[in-house]
Amino acid sequence: MTSLRKKNLEKKRNRDLEDRLFWIPTQQEIKDAITTDVYFQYGETALSYAGINPVVTMEVYTRTNPFASNWAVVCGIYEVAKLLEGLPIDVDAMEEGEVFLVDPRSAFYEPVMSIRGRYLDFAKYENPILGFLCQTSGICTKAARVSLLAEGKMNISFGTRRAHPALAATIERSCLIGGLDSVSNVLGARLLRKKASGTMPHAFILCVGDEVEAWKIFDKAIPSDVRRIALVDTLTDEKFAAISALETLGNHLEGVRLDTPGSRRGDMKRIVQEVRWELDIRNGKNVKIIVSGGLDEQSILDLRDYVDGFGIGTSVSTAAVIDFGGKIVEVTDEKGSAQFRSKRGDLSGRKYVYRNTKTLNDLVTLSSRGPSKDYLPLLTPLIRNGKIVRKFLPVDDLKTRTKKLVKRISQAERSIDWK
Repeated sequence: MTSLRKKNLEKKRNRDLEDRLFWIPTQQEIKDAITTDVYFQYGETALSYAGINPVVTMEVYTRTNPFASNWAVVCGIYEVAKLLEGLPIDVDAMEEGEVFLVDPRSAFYEPVMSIRGRYLDFAKYENPILGFLCQTSGICTKAARVSLLAEGKMNISFGTRRAHPALAATIERSCLIGGLDSVSNVLGARLLRKKASGTMPHAFILCVGDEVEAWKIFDKAIPSDVRRIALVDTLTDEKFAAISALETLGNHLEGVRLDTPGSRRGDMKRIVQEVRWELDIRNGKNVKIIVSGGLDEQSILDLRDYVDGFGIGTSVSTAAVIDFGGKIVEVTDEKGSAQFRSKRGDLSGRKYVYRNTKTLNDLVTLSSRGPSKDYLPLLTPLIRNGKIVRKFLPVDDLKTRTKKLVKRISQAERSIDWK
């Protein structure tokens, strides 16, 4: 081997990762907590050196909400349970898809999770715990807001192309729990035991070079159980393309999709109205109109009375995170005596959260104090001495439950009470 070839191979070795193709952790590396921040490791080392390892209670909560409401949806509970399974700790948590309240003007907050055990048994897991909860809760909350505004119109998750592919499946799961009807990502759908939704990309039509010919090829090549939704904004005006799609596919045409980008969209509502009119007068009243491309909550409000469905992408898949933090609020000494202890700005003591079944107001109280009869607990056992004790609901059941909660709570005069 020449010295030049050796030098090039050495450069390649320095450039490539040693044990993987992509900059992503394995499941075992997450479980081993080596995706944590190094200061947790330093803290562990220092506490071990000093022989300090008290029983503590840590609460996971937030006082802020990036969305314009005082409610949000918690997600990621399942993954945290799988992360902490086997550790000698107890965990109480809200249900996956539970709606919790946030009041940034108040010192009081609702823990979505409470962890109790010797600190060194779970200290290094704080980073992945928060990672699981923060990102998926943000996506799930945004999906819930979108679903609420759509008022029953079809919603499809189209956004995984705007996120790291390692997150595709968890994004789609969060979207479904939040209320979207279906997902487009192949792996996400497979893990969810669903059929992926979607029809044709612009690239397909551009490769064919002619919209009409592309629709004909699609209709002949793709299995009949895939809906014939023609993409009608690739090469020609949306209105005339929709007419051509109806004339080309006839009764096979189930819908048209307008993916016109915001940079040249103009008045999207008028475009949709034109398409609807032209289809209707040509016996195409049953042809559905689906819109996608840069949609946000305002877009849905503007278009929901005129379309049959939405393909929701970036605004959901890259939604703002819920800024949860993990804070110690109680330390138990070796004699078993609990001491209220917390960081400046936090509230000491292990807290429970209850919801009034009539008013939907929430009550935050110390664990030693019980609520009145009209309240139900939101924090329930998840792990006991390392064993998962909760039966996880199927995603469809979680979605149904979350949608009902979001609808009720969004219409209620809600508040966080405390005693």
